[in-house]
Formats: sequence, structure tokens, C-alpha cells
Amino acid sequence: MKIFTISDLHLSRSVDKPMNVFGNNWEGHDQKIMEDWNSRVSEDDIVLVAGDLSWGINYDEAREDLKAICELPGSKVLIRGNHDLWHQSVSKTRNELFNRTYFIQNDHVRIGDWYFVGTRGWKQKEEQDFTSQDEKIYIREVSRLERSLRSLPPDACNVIGMIHYPPFSRDRENTAFTELFSKYGVKLVVYGHLHGDISYDRSFEEIIVGETRYLLTSCDFLDFKLKEIITGD
Repeated sequence: MKIFTISDLHLSRSVDKPMNVFGNNWEGHDQKIMEDWNSRVSEDDIVLVAGDLSWGINYDEAREDLKAICELPGSKVLIRGNHDLWHQSVSKTRNELFNRTYFIQNDHVRIGDWYFVGTRGWKQKEEQDFTSQDEKIYIREVSRLERSLRSLPPDACNVIGMIHYPPFSRDRENTAFTELFSKYGVKLVVYGHLHGDISYDRSFEEIIVGETRYLLTSCDFLDFKLKEIITGD
């Protein structure tokens, strides 16, 4: 069994949202991702997708995108990103998913000997445009991450975290999110959200805060290919 990861698929099969406005490298990005996924992932493998799945703003618009993800090989573990406006509730989202596709919110997913936790996260307090409304969302997302981590059984050892926003500060120092991952002994976390010039900055590939490794998995950063993070036997 192998574990792969990617984020920010930004699929738009039912809406007109071409991604090449963000750069020529986004031309045909949907097909690039699907071809790589199908060529490398077996049914025994796991793929973690750290948010921004679809540009749809409701389930009707996102359904074809979710269906495309569900139909791909392997077990799929998903979290919400800031652009996943279609997501209204955990129960409604899970009702849309099939073929070993799981969605994390306030809980964890176990597949074999591996446990997966996470939440969307939010912008960090140091941002100049951080408002009182941002503060409310930030507190809620920290709470959701803690509930996800607290849902783990005491003997859980193979734990991987998922978060959409970068969970560390701009100076790559601790925040409430990184402190929680550290408190619960999570050694590996995947995140996304960053695009543009960041996709050419390899220093974001792996950032270590405390004893936790944070891996950037935005699809343009990965050249629209899955990143293998756990190699099978």
C-alpha cells in the first residue's frame, strides 16, 4: 500500500471556470491530474486531497467533480478548502461520496493501520486584513482540528494530518494549529492553498515546525502530479 497526496484540484466540470487565467501551466490541468492518478494509484493505495476540490457553489454544480474524484482508483480522503463553497454539511457531503471516498470534519478516518485527521484551517492572525470575522472562523477551525485529533484512539500511531491553509506563521513559526499537531504527536501534515510564484519556490516543499514535517501539495507546485509520501512494501 502506498499513500499519495495532492490538493487544490479546482475541478470545474459543470461550471465555466478555466484555470489557465492563473498561468499557462494550468492548461488542461484536470486531464494531467487524472492521467497521473490513473497511471500510478492501485486500488490498495490511499490518496489524500487537501481541499479546494471543486469550483461549484452548490451540490448540483459540484456533483460531477465529486463523482470524478470518487471514480478514481484507491481510497480517497478529502477535506474542505476555502473555495469549496458547495459544502453545506458533513452528512450532505458524505451522501455524495462513494467508492471508498471519505470526508473529514471533526473526526478521523482510519484505513488499515493509518489514521487521518484534519480541518480546513484559516488565514493566520498576522495577516494585515485579518478581521474580527476571521477571528471567529479561526477559533472555529482550531476547535475542529482539536475535535478531529481528540477522536483518535489512544493507541493510534500512524497518523497523518491534513489542512488546507498553511498552518504555520509567515515566519514558519508555531500557531494554534501547529501546536495542536505537536501536542497530539502528529509528525507529518499535508497542506495546500498556495499558488502562483510559490509554486516555483522549492523551500515550501518541506517545512519543519517543532518535530512535525509540513508538505506543500498544491497541484501546480507538484506539476499536477500526485506526491508519494508513504512507499509501500
